[in-house]
Amino acid sequence: MKFYSTNKKAPVADLHKAVVKGLAEDKGLYMPEVIKALPQEFFDNIENMTFQEIAYTVADAFFGEDVPADTLKQIVYDTLAFDCPVVKVTDNIYSLELFHGPTLAFKDVGARFMARLLGYFIKQEGNEQVNVLVATSGDTGSAVANGFLGVEGIHVYVLYPKGKVSPIQECQFTTLGQNITAIEVDGVFDDCQALVKSAFMDEELNRHMKLTSANSINVARFLPQAFYYFYAYAQMKKKGLADRLVVCVPSGNFGNITSGLFGKKMGLPVKRFIAANNANDIFYNYLKTGEYCPRPSVQTIANAMDVGDPSNFARIYDLYQGNHGAVCADVSGAAYTDEQIAETIREVYDETGYLCDPHGACGYRALKEGLHADEVGVFLETAHPAKFRDTVERIIASEVAIPDKLAAFMQGKKDCVEMSKDFADFKDYLMSR
Repeated sequence: MKFYSTNKKAPVADLHKAVVKGLAEDKGLYMPEVIKALPQEFFDNIENMTFQEIAYTVADAFFGEDVPADTLKQIVYDTLAFDCPVVKVTDNIYSLELFHGPTLAFKDVGARFMARLLGYFIKQEGNEQVNVLVATSGDTGSAVANGFLGVEGIHVYVLYPKGKVSPIQECQFTTLGQNITAIEVDGVFDDCQALVKSAFMDEELNRHMKLTSANSINVARFLPQAFYYFYAYAQMKKKGLADRLVVCVPSGNFGNITSGLFGKKMGLPVKRFIAANNANDIFYNYLKTGEYCPRPSVQTIANAMDVGDPSNFARIYDLYQGNHGAVCADVSGAAYTDEQIAETIREVYDETGYLCDPHGACGYRALKEGLHADEVGVFLETAHPAKFRDTVERIIASEVAIPDKLAAFMQGKKDCVEMSKDFADFKDYLMSR
């Protein structure tokens, strides 16, 4: 499989280069030249397949030409050592729970897959250390850090905005040590992301150390997230509810919904998608106006979605060849204030007993307001509500139990490097490593 840049000014890359480099030379995002349609017999029998069997079929379409079948199968099966169940919330709204992995967030899927695939390529190259740079607004940092923890030949630098991730999220990547370095940036998520992108483009820095990204700009991070859309469809088909299925995705940097749209291009029979935003409604405004106007992000209680210039918009734009009407045919949007998010968490909990995190609440509300009478909706519950314990407890006026996995992280001691948002400072730090 060959990969081209969304900016169309860089050489075509093979999978190995696309994964190891992360970002193309022209600052574009890599896109596969071909999106293979999956055979009808796969969808005819999908409800009888395991999560791992479904995921391997999807992975083979993207990576099978470049990775031996037994290696790819091992990567997929090791990645998915946990379930992603669909859970009924109301008669026509279901939750796809993506918080059953090691860090209790959806990004465990992409991060674990990428760690294993990158490890495979590094072994092929020899002993040169690869340095992973990742910007996080919350869950990406913990998923990547834990996915790569202890992986030989890889050092991870997690950049996060000071005071803008939840304390529990922060514990998950600042207490690990070993080959994980946390960098607390005096800025917002977009500043962290800008530092990472600038590092990739700096020739002197790239001569000094081998860099790659584990954000959703990396094809090995975002493509595997398509796995659970197929699995959600299989579970809904088994219930007899897949004929007019709508999937709602809480959206920040848009890697998650992009992988779902790739799934639709591969033949996944989802009727349409909804992208649910918080107050950072850049994509929602694009859908309404046809104009993409990024702006500085604002802080909300759904902090993982606090992104003012979502990187993966470039992939969506390219996937639909810049056709605004075609994008709108497959994706609608919604945007909610903190007050609306809190109201939704409280109402869903009081009426059904189901506890959403702030991001999942955006997804639920968009379905409740946007489903047609003959449709069934699945929203992505992207992280366990305990990761936002203080916020959620304040909203529902009740205690939220902390799962054992999270409690273990909270025992560690915070260790991080404080950094300004000035690239010169970040570069000096990395050059000294």
